[in-house]
Amino acid sequence: MTSALHTSTLHSLPLLARGKVRDNYAVGEDRILMVASDRISAFDVIMGEPIPGKGELLTRMALFWFDKLGHVVPNHLTGDAPESVVAPDEVAQVRGRSMLVKRLKPLPVEAVVRGYLAGSGWKEYQEGGAVCGVKLPAGLKNASKLPEPIFTPATKAEMGDHDENISFERMVGIIGADLAGQVREVSIRLYKEAADYALTRGIIIADTKFEFGLDAAGRLTLMDEVLTPDSSRFWPVDQYAEGRNPPSFDKQHLRDWLEQAQVNGQPWNKQAPAPALPADVIEQTAAKYREALQRLTGEKG
Repeated sequence: MTSALHTSTLHSLPLLARGKVRDNYAVGEDRILMVASDRISAFDVIMGEPIPGKGELLTRMALFWFDKLGHVVPNHLTGDAPESVVAPDEVAQVRGRSMLVKRLKPLPVEAVVRGYLAGSGWKEYQEGGAVCGVKLPAGLKNASKLPEPIFTPATKAEMGDHDENISFERMVGIIGADLAGQVREVSIRLYKEAADYALTRGIIIADTKFEFGLDAAGRLTLMDEVLTPDSSRFWPVDQYAEGRNPPSFDKQHLRDWLEQAQVNGQPWNKQAPAPALPADVIEQTAAKYREALQRLTGEKG
């Protein structure tokens, strides 16, 4: 693994945006260099300390899935080497953690697919027996497998805000019926194929979110990252039990620690700045990302 990268500082390309994890740079008018940093966020707050190797692990996992699911829908990869568009002294910042992608017109909705009842979906179900307007059978429990995966879109939030779950009808109002139907169909197919494969590797993909854009010809194109622990809920099959939250291959250890963290003698209020992370929390979080990659792909983290 390369040394940890909290924030990239490329001088040869103009910076377009910094997200919670990725720094995006313009490469001409038609391409973007996406650099996955080792930043980590929880409760929509970016931690001050990076998780060494996280950006590289996320990139390797996303590339694995783009390759595996390329027959379902086109994706944003150009096939060009990220190192080819930066200055020689910047190669170390991008090698292994970057994707050189087509610049698309992003859709202003996130495509969430749920195969199991968890998180905000479980809360919604308890309140009204439905998730994002999708009625579900009575008697389901926390972490119950759904009879069929459901599509529950969300609006993209501004930095620091929470995404908002919306109904499919509202999504139709935002992007139109034809495109909304296509996104729903493709998203469910992507989820089903990925979830079936993951089960053979001992992982349940409880839910995930996809992002799409339109290319110059107006074709629906899968973009951003895909099926990583940052965009999905991964559970180990051997520790799954209906009725309780299974342990997950993501930031759960970090979140649990933050829930107990003190700042100036008071519980942390989940506002920036975040409390400093101890070394053991950083290492255990990194280990979960490595284990997820190794289980799914067979690659060593």
